Formats: sequence, C-alpha cells, structure tokens
Amino acid sequence: MLNVHRLTLLRELSRRGTLSEVARVLNYSPSAVSHQLSQLEKEAGVPLLEPVGRGVKLTDAARQLVTRTDEVLAVLDRAEAELAASTPTVSGVLRVTSFHSALASILPTALTLLSARHPDLRVEVFHREIGAAFDGLAAHLYDLVIGDQWPDEPDPVRPGMERQELFSDPLLLAMPADWPEPASLADLADAQWAVDPEYLPGGQWVRRMLGDAGVVPKVLCDTDDPLLQVHLVRTGHAVAVIPSLLMGPFLDQTRAQVLPGEPVRRLFTAVRDGQTGHPAVRAFRAALASAARRESPDL
Repeated sequence: MLNVHRLTLLRELSRRGTLSEVARVLNYSPSAVSHQLSQLEKEAGVPLLEPVGRGVKLTDAARQLVTRTDEVLAVLDRAEAELAASTPTVSGVLRVTSFHSALASILPTALTLLSARHPDLRVEVFHREIGAAFDGLAAHLYDLVIGDQWPDEPDPVRPGMERQELFSDPLLLAMPADWPEPASLADLADAQWAVDPEYLPGGQWVRRMLGDAGVVPKVLCDTDDPLLQVHLVRTGHAVAVIPSLLMGPFLDQTRAQVLPGEPVRRLFTAVRDGQTGHPAVRAFRAALASAARRESPDL
C-alpha cells in the first residue's frame, strides 16, 4: 500500500525541483525528505528518482504517480468533508493563514463570532505572505487562505482551489496629520515613504503607481508590517499607502485621502476544491463574512 504522506512529498518534489526546497516548505530536513522518498520507492517497487548532478529528477513512473496523487488527495479532501458533514456539531481543527491587516482587523472579530457559534471548532492561525500561503494550502499544511489581490495583479489562486470574495478595500494615501494636503502625488517627491518590500505585490504596485506619477520614492522603511508603516506616518516620519481596513484607531493622528483613480485591493478566501463543503470551512467563512460587514468601510 502506498503511503499518502510520502506521495505528497513526491508531488512537492515535482513542483519545487529540489529536496532542499521541499524540506524548506514543509519544515523537514532534506535527509528526512530523502528517506521518506526512498521508502516510497520500496512501496512502489519501481524507481521514482534518478540522480542529476547533485540533485535528483523524477522518472516517468514518478510523474505518472504524481498525477494520480493529485486525484487521490482531492478524493480524500471530499471524503473528509463528507464525514465532517455527517456529525451534528462543527468541530476539529481548521488551519488558517492570513496577512497583517486582516489579522489586525476582521480576523479577531471572526474568531469571537466563531467561538460563540461553534465552541468545539479550534482555529489555528498562521501569518504568511501570499506565495507561502498558497504553497502551504497546496501542500495541505493549511486549510484556508485569507488572501488579497492588489490592482492589476494576476489572480493568485491556483488551479484546484476555490475562491470566495469578501470585499473590496480602498487604498488610501496616509500622511502625518499636520502635513498640507498634496494636490497630486508629485507634491510628495521629496517625502520619505514606508512601503512593502518589492518582492510583495503591494510593494510592486505602490512603486509602479508612484513611478507612473513621476515619483521615485525615498524609502525610509521597507517593511511588510502595515502597523509599523502607520506608526511612522503617525509620528511624522513618513507617508504610506494604507488599506482602509486599517482606518479607525490605527490611523488616528494621520491625514488620509483617496488615491488617484480610487484603487482597491480585493479580499477573498481560498480553499482546495474538495474542501468547499467542509462544515468547518463553511462556518469560518460565514463568521468572516459577518466580521467583514462590521469592519469593512464599503459594506
């Protein structure tokens, strides 16, 4: 009998190319991954890996097995959802991954609602950037992603996953309260900025938007923490682009105005296709939607 966990490791190797990358994503040592795949070869009775330089590559049999693994995992997801739906209470563990501003705003409210509605359901929350979140969802490390999509960004949701919209979140220009209101972004050419790193969609979009306005930002702080960005604005050291989800107590003592073109980022949840009907997923999405109606500025 083929071991499902080892099949998952083989699938990740087909996606990532190296044992070290599989080990990094799944929090194993490369030697542990190698050992598990050696055991899978014994179970399969055929070679699955062949050496290439210092690495390995999948054999034709291994690639065929990966295709079947995708099918097996999808069936197991659906079976798990059906079993959970057969019980009268929503229980178990739901592993959720999210980004900063959702963690600081709508997620706590959703957890409060969920605790009251389904006290037997335990939620574990992981803070991850969007790429790592979807890597983990595909690898069955997480059950649900709270994600965001910035303007003009391709849909980050991957094949085999289902997306459900939450709301659109206006993006605001945040400045210290005592600064004069700029007539255009060009008026901020000499300002210092707090921005997301360039490897993140938000950081790419802000730099592109400023570039289109003829502004090369003088970056005071390169950070993916929006609360630190807001704090630098509040204390008079920087300007920043801040999601309106952080309005209220986070943006006190600041001046916020709508950006040209009124851009928004879109918030959503995503799960693997086989998990859409899982009671825990449905319960969490319902609580999150309720929290969004309370917290989001456009609902």
